[in-house]
Amino acid sequence: MAFNTNDDDREQKTVVGFLIGAVVLLAIAIAVGFGMSRAGVFGKKDGAASTGSSVMAAADAASGAAAAADGAASAAGVAAQAGAASADQGAATAGQGAAVQAGADEASVKVVDGVVRFYFASGKAELAAGAKEALADAVAAAKAGKKLVLSGFHDSTGDPARNAELAKQRAFAVRDALIAEGVAEGSIDLQKPEAMPNTQGNDPEARRVEVKID
Repeated sequence: MAFNTNDDDREQKTVVGFLIGAVVLLAIAIAVGFGMSRAGVFGKKDGAASTGSSVMAAADAASGAAAAADGAASAAGVAAQAGAASADQGAATAGQGAAVQAGADEASVKVVDGVVRFYFASGKAELAAGAKEALADAVAAAKAGKKLVLSGFHDSTGDPARNAELAKQRAFAVRDALIAEGVAEGSIDLQKPEAMPNTQGNDPEARRVEVKID
């Protein structure tokens, strides 16, 4: 039996060609698959990076919101402190006003140009502390033969009779203090109390008794 070598060669070449084509296709498939795999991996990485960026942005936004809240709280605290300080200042001013008013309504005594001035609390006839010391020169002058003139003053508003009576009681209080210091009653000239014009009902000058050396 005879064999055709040419046909065998062709078959061998066909098989080799097929194998080479298969290897090439396999190589191409592997290359494509690797490329897609890399693309998927890098796509995931990019997605993760994008997600990380979103998380960081959200964290920055939350931090900004917290800072804004802190700023608002700080501003509210400053406003509250300012309000409290203003309230304290208002209370202090009111307290000072009340102290001034109380001081103006308290009994006091002072000597001005040799004249002893007694100021009385509203509606009262008690002498202020320090009366004895304030009257010392007047007492000495009276004992030396001088005359002492007592002048009382009262408010021009309100009940005239009540005002005049209160002014008289105040003048008597000063007279009694002089007598208690040894001044003879005959050395005291007690004047009729006078109404102070243009007073508003709480003027210390309208609640005074003066002692002058004549």
